[in-house]
Order: sequence, then structure tokens, then C-alpha cells
Amino acid sequence: MMFLKLMRDGGPVMWLILAGGVLGFFFFLKKTFQFHREEINVRELLRGLTNALDRNGIVEALTLCDNTPGPVARMLGAAILAYERGDENIRQAIDDAALDELPKLEQHLNFIGTLAFILPLIGFLGTVLGMLETFEVFKESAYLSSSTISGSVMASLLTTAAGLTVAIPCHLAYNYLTERANSIALDMEKAALEITGFLERKQHKATEK
Repeated sequence: MMFLKLMRDGGPVMWLILAGGVLGFFFFLKKTFQFHREEINVRELLRGLTNALDRNGIVEALTLCDNTPGPVARMLGAAILAYERGDENIRQAIDDAALDELPKLEQHLNFIGTLAFILPLIGFLGTVLGMLETFEVFKESAYLSSSTISGSVMASLLTTAAGLTVAIPCHLAYNYLTERANSIALDMEKAALEITGFLERKQHKATEK
């Protein structure tokens, strides 16, 4: 009942803020579960791939990449496929795979960041609109009690408070998710350097023979 009263007193802007909060929470959970699935032990994966490739087990290495979730495994799989095809520029295949994977990491992050920025402004807009309505009431009525005035002002300030209440967690969520996305991107870069060096050395040995 208290919640519905606050929403009613704050006006339509409160429902807009609530909708933004619900969407932000939904995308936060979605990205959190995505990153939980895609964060892997990169060192262990590389060890398994290099062991398989040392035995010329291309199929084994590709199967390992297919069975491992996340952008790192998919990027390494692209590198191994390029090596199998005999491509000289393995790094290009890795860069192409990274261009496909990085947008997936960053997807919806900007939306959460935008919510963190815009919700306080929406809340402040609701307060301004509420104050304008209050002044209109003042103009039409010569006699207003102090309780009526304070109630009108308090209702106007509700939207600013609600906007800040939702925006602060959105800002924290954005920073947290951005940090996790950057961590995975760094793993991708490190894995790319290691697999490129390994495959180029293997190509060089094969050429010498």
C-alpha cells in the first residue's frame, strides 16, 4: 500500500523510473549470467590446445574449443581453423573473430550506463513538473495550510529521490559489468598472442622440414 501511494503521489514520472529500474535489473542479471558462463581458465585451455596440436590433433583441438564456452575459445578455434587451412596471416583470423565477439561482450552495457545518467534527470524533471503544478494551485487558492504546502512539495521531490535511488545501483552495476567485460577482453588478447606465437612457430618448423 505504501509503495502504491508513493507511486501515485509521484505521478507518471515514477512509473517511468520504475520501468527503467526493472529493465536495468533485467539486463544486469542477463550480463552477469553471461559473464559467469564465459569466464574460463584460459591457461588450462591453452595448455590443452597446445598439447593436442603438438600431436597434430587438429580435430581434438577444435573439439575442445567447441566444447568450451566463451569468446576466448571461439577466437582460438578460429585461429586453429586458419592454421589448418594454411593461412599465412593467422592474426587476421583472430582479429576477425575478436570483432565478432567484442560487441557481444559490450551488448546492453551502454543501456545500463545510460540509465544511470538519465534517471536522475527524469526524476528532476518530475520534481519541476510537480512544483509547477503546486504553484498553479497556489495561484488558484488564496488560503492554503502549511500541511497542504508541505505535502505538495514532498510529493514533487519524490521523483528526484526515486531517480537517484534507481540510478545509483545502475551506475554501480555498469562499472562492475564493464570491469568484467574488460577482464574477458584482456584474456582474449593474451590468448591471441600465445596461440599466434605457438602456431607461427609450428608453421616455421613445418616449412623447415
